[in-house]
Amino acid sequence: MISVTGRKWHENKINNRLIEKIQQEYDFSRILSKLIVSRNFDDDEIYLIENRLKLTNIFKDIPDFINSVKLVEKSIKNKENICILGDYDVDGSSAASLLINFFKKLNHPYFYYIPDRFKDGYGASKKLFKKLILKKPKLVIMVDCGSTNIDAIDYLNNNNIRSLIIDHHEINKPFPKANIIINPKKDNGYNKYDYLCATTLTYFFLELLSKKIQSKINLRKYLIYVLLATVCDVMPIRKLNRLIAILALKEFKNDDNKIFNEIYKINKKQNKINITDLAYLIGPILNSGGRLGKSNYATELLTADNFDVISQKTLVLNNLNNKRKKIETKILDDIDFKNLQKKDNNIIIYYNSNINEGLIGIIAARLKDHFNKPAVVITSSNNILKGSARSVDNYNIGKLIKKSLDNNLISNGGGHSMAAGFSLKKENLFKFKKFINQDYAKNKISKSNSFTYDSEISSYAFNKNFYNDIKKIGPFGTKNPTPTFLFRDLKVIKTKTHNNKHISCLLKTKIGFSINSISFNSFDKEIGNYLLNYKKNFNVIGQITENFWNNKRSLQLIINDLIL
Repeated sequence: MISVTGRKWHENKINNRLIEKIQQEYDFSRILSKLIVSRNFDDDEIYLIENRLKLTNIFKDIPDFINSVKLVEKSIKNKENICILGDYDVDGSSAASLLINFFKKLNHPYFYYIPDRFKDGYGASKKLFKKLILKKPKLVIMVDCGSTNIDAIDYLNNNNIRSLIIDHHEINKPFPKANIIINPKKDNGYNKYDYLCATTLTYFFLELLSKKIQSKINLRKYLIYVLLATVCDVMPIRKLNRLIAILALKEFKNDDNKIFNEIYKINKKQNKINITDLAYLIGPILNSGGRLGKSNYATELLTADNFDVISQKTLVLNNLNNKRKKIETKILDDIDFKNLQKKDNNIIIYYNSNINEGLIGIIAARLKDHFNKPAVVITSSNNILKGSARSVDNYNIGKLIKKSLDNNLISNGGGHSMAAGFSLKKENLFKFKKFINQDYAKNKISKSNSFTYDSEISSYAFNKNFYNDIKKIGPFGTKNPTPTFLFRDLKVIKTKTHNNKHISCLLKTKIGFSINSISFNSFDKEIGNYLLNYKKNFNVIGQITENFWNNKRSLQLIINDLIL
C-alpha cells in the first residue's frame, strides 16, 4: 500500500507458530505475543513484563571498573584536584553531572569543563588540555568522549596527569594510553553491554566507588538522569536499559526534582514524567545550550541547588530551545525533499554551508526519519566542514566514521551505531560522499522506502484495555518502538490547527465510533492537506497513546500516515 506521502506500507509478518508458543507459555493476548516475537524479546525481557527485577551492579567483577574505583579512590584519599570533562550533549552533560554532584557531596576538590561546540570542537584535545592543566588537576575523568583522543591523552601523560575515560563510542587499537578506559566496545569482558550510554556506565562506576569509600550518597535519585541520557542518545530501550527505564519512571516524583519540575512549570505540564517528555521536552531544552553557544548551561542546571539559579537557567535554556525550533523549521522548509528523494542514494547526504553547525545533528535526525535511511548533514565552519550523522537500526554509522578517519577522509570524528559527528577538509567532500555510499553498498543492506506496521486492528481496539495490554512491553523507545497499527475506513468530521504546525481531528468509523487524533508537523504537508480537505474515507497508519490534558487522561491516535 502506497500512502499519500509516497511510503510503501506493509504489515510485519510473524511466524504464527512463534506467536502461539508465546500465547500458550505466558497466557498473553495474541497482539501482545506478536509484539514480543517481532521485537525478539529474550526470556529476561519477557519475564520483566509481569515481574519486577532488582537493579544490580553487573560490573562489580569487571577489571576496568575495579581498577577505575582504585584510581579515583586514591585521588579522594589524597584530596587531589580532579578535572571532569564531558561532552556538550545530554549524555555528556548528564554523566558529568553525576560526577559533579558526587564530588560536591563529598566536599572533594574538583572542577569541570564542557567544551564549546564552536570554539573547542568535540571531546578531548591537546589544545584543550593545555588550558585545563593550568588549574593543576592530578586526575582527569572524561565522560562520553576520549576514546579516540590519543594525542590528548599522551599530553596528559607527559605532564604526569592521570586519566580515566568512561565512554561508549567506537574505539580501535591502539587505544589511548589512559590509566583506565571504561568502554564496552574495547571487548574487554563486557562488550555485551555496548548498548549502554556513558551516563549509565558512569552511574554503575559511581555506585561501586560509593560502596568502596563507604559513602552514604543516594545515587538512586539520579537514575532518572541515566534514563534521560539513554533516551536522548538514542540507546535501545531494551534489556538492562528497559529495566532502568521501568524503575526510573516508577520511582521518580516530579516534585522531588526542582529542575525537572521547573521545566514542567514553564511549559505548563502537569503529567507524571514519561519517556516522550524526556525525548521531546527535557532533552531538547538541555541540548539547546550546546547547539547555540551555551554548552555548559545544561550541566550547570543539572548540578544546581539554588532555586534562583535553577529558575534562571531553565528559563534561558527554554528560550534557547524555542529559538532552536524556529531556526530548525526554517532550515527544513528550505530543503528540497523531493530532489533528495529523486537522487535515491543509499545514504542521504545534505550539504549546506549556511546551516548553524549546532543544528546539523537534529536536521540529520529529521532526514533520517523522513526517508528511513541513514542521513548526514554537513555545513561550513571557518575553513573546514562539520558533519553530523544519524542512522537506522541496521547500519552502524559510528563504525563508518571510524573507517573514514582511518582512511584519512575526515580530520576527526567519533560516534556510536546510531549517531556520529566529524570534521573534514572541503577538498575531501566528494571522496567522503563516495566512500560512505560504497561502504553502505558493501554491507548489502537493502534500500527501500518501505515501512512496516505491527498489525491491522479494528477501531473497536481503540480502548483502555487494549492500550493497557500493549503497554506491558513498554516503556517504548529505540528498538522497542510504540506499536504502529492500520485502521481502515475512517473519515474526518472535525479538525483544528495548532500554531500552523499540528492538526488535531476527530475521526469517525463507519459504525459511528469516534477517535480523537493528532498529526504532528503536518500543516501544509501532504497528510495535513488531506486531513483538512479530503471528504472521503481513508485508512490510517498510527499509534495509540495516552494524552494528559487539564488533569484528565484520554486515549489519542497519533497519525503517522494516510492511505487512500
